[in-house]
Amino acid sequence: MSGGTGTPKLLQGLLSLVSETDLSIICNTADDYYFYGLYISPDIDSVLYSLSGLLDEEKWWGIKDDTFNCLDMLKKYGYDTWFQLGDRDLALHIHRTRLLKDGLLLSDVINNISLCLNIKARVLPMTDQKVTTMILTDKGKLNFQEFWVRENANVKVLSIEFEGVKTAEPSRGVIDLITESDVVIIGPSNPITSIGPILEVKGIEKALKMSQSLKIAISPIIGEQPLSGPAGQLMKTQNLEVSPYSIAKIYSNFLDVLFIHNTDTRFISQIEDLGISAFPTNIIMKNQYDKINLAQEILHLIEARRC
Repeated sequence: MSGGTGTPKLLQGLLSLVSETDLSIICNTADDYYFYGLYISPDIDSVLYSLSGLLDEEKWWGIKDDTFNCLDMLKKYGYDTWFQLGDRDLALHIHRTRLLKDGLLLSDVINNISLCLNIKARVLPMTDQKVTTMILTDKGKLNFQEFWVRENANVKVLSIEFEGVKTAEPSRGVIDLITESDVVIIGPSNPITSIGPILEVKGIEKALKMSQSLKIAISPIIGEQPLSGPAGQLMKTQNLEVSPYSIAKIYSNFLDVLFIHNTDTRFISQIEDLGISAFPTNIIMKNQYDKINLAQEILHLIEARRC
């Protein structure tokens, strides 16, 4: 289960050790956004670009070595250009928007894009219906991109809502994937706005609870700080302390194992009191070695649990 930038890093480590055809990725779509009339799906695109080798690994979004000539010209015409779309990146957004306007479901569009980019893993949106993360702030109601990209999270968050999630159905195949997979991994993503919307889609958390698969999560928090992004700020708005323990608590309804950083052993007893095994290791993925090492640790644990 993927959202944000942490999980694509883990995917790269896993792809060095397992067959791409053995991986399926369920992506958050609550950050999706229309910009310049184009349908943008940031979390899905980061996964697609990562799997196809196109991802800009300095920013962890967009295409590496992209140019921004179109954006520069739009600025001359008076358009707001706070949302950075590269020239090659635009091709994907144009293609996706056209297919959606032709009546295809988002999941069918992703299948088409995966085929075009020679992606062997299965990539699914959490839902084919519209779900939007809306954040009520002291500057008014903002969608996630406005909050995080335009405002750089420099606003006071009052509440968070996932508009449309109560009527959203999982996209075709999502529930079967959860119930039939050997292992479900929740990547080191923001638990509130990256994984939270996925879990709120009808039937997904229940499927996780009922599934016999091994459920593993990687903490996006080290000590009292998030690895990246606004996770800490958003957790506080939910009256949660910023800690690996809170990550375990959020997922306690279904989780079996939580990987935490090896400096966070003080949280182990609290986490295990929830009935969740805590596994300390290096969860910071600064380079390919770190990504592969964490992936190896996960695979070793899976093998040990099988035995």
